[in-house]
Amino acid sequence: MSIITDYDSLLLDLDGTVYEGGQPIAHAVDAITNANLPVMYVTNNASRAPEVVAAQLRDIGLDSATESVVLTSAQAAISMAAKKIPAVSSVYIVGTESFRDLARAVGFVVVDSADDKPAAVLHGHNPETSWYQLSEAALAIQAGALYFASNLDTTLPMERGLHVGNGSMVAAVVSATGVTPESAGKPGPAMFDQAQSQLNSKRPLVVGDRLNTDIAGGVAAGMDTFQVLTGVSGHYALLTAIPEQRPTFVADSLEGFTADAQELRPGAQGGFTAHVEGEEVILDGGEASATPTQALRTALEAAWAVEDGGLAVARVRTVSDHAAKAVESWW
Repeated sequence: MSIITDYDSLLLDLDGTVYEGGQPIAHAVDAITNANLPVMYVTNNASRAPEVVAAQLRDIGLDSATESVVLTSAQAAISMAAKKIPAVSSVYIVGTESFRDLARAVGFVVVDSADDKPAAVLHGHNPETSWYQLSEAALAIQAGALYFASNLDTTLPMERGLHVGNGSMVAAVVSATGVTPESAGKPGPAMFDQAQSQLNSKRPLVVGDRLNTDIAGGVAAGMDTFQVLTGVSGHYALLTAIPEQRPTFVADSLEGFTADAQELRPGAQGGFTAHVEGEEVILDGGEASATPTQALRTALEAAWAVEDGGLAVARVRTVSDHAAKAVESWW
């Protein structure tokens, strides 16, 4: 029975999960369409307006996507700030014009200088962010403005590799001010809680590619999580994941939606066996038709059973030829 029959909605990450550099990841569009479940696209990228994200999703074949099913970290940051300062407050925004438009839509007055004494600084990703804008943000914070970040992702997956993310830009402001922002995005639970509420969902499944944001956020929200191996976090990252970043299910891609839940859970499968000796997972056995991901799930069960949370596991030692062949493709 397909795993998704156990859930009433999907909370989907975008970059590295549905698409990469604007291009759809293999099997993603068909998997989402065939799931036939309500979807909310939950993204830490604050640089694009919800309607722009929805249009991009339609362009890759997700024809039913509208701005109402997109939740960006910019929207989440504005919601967070609105709980701390009056609706008519002035704010300074490091981010795109769409971020500013979202702030104006809820009643905030967007200013262009720290001299305007903004009540808060809202910081989101924008490829055009300059030294001047970071300095204005720092000056405003030094003068007492509250500091909110859309997200703290240090990198942003793109076609050419990992680019500088919003968290790396935030780090410059933190270094200059000594003030750490409240972060609205993943790995906090706020975006997932908001998405679940908007969908009126009772049992959502969180889906993503990055352990320290997507999976950690889903775990923090008390939701089941589905890790795909199409983006940032790979096999070895999973092996050493701390309990707060361990997914319920592991799949090669969204095509895994058609698999049975038990198949996707960490555990012995594909004829493999695993146990821990010191800092090593000893992986043995394996059927001729077994896959690298079956080997991974087998190794994960052993590694995660270690009392210290698996952090002592530093490497995998293979015993059989099938195990060695499977691990060769891990990253």
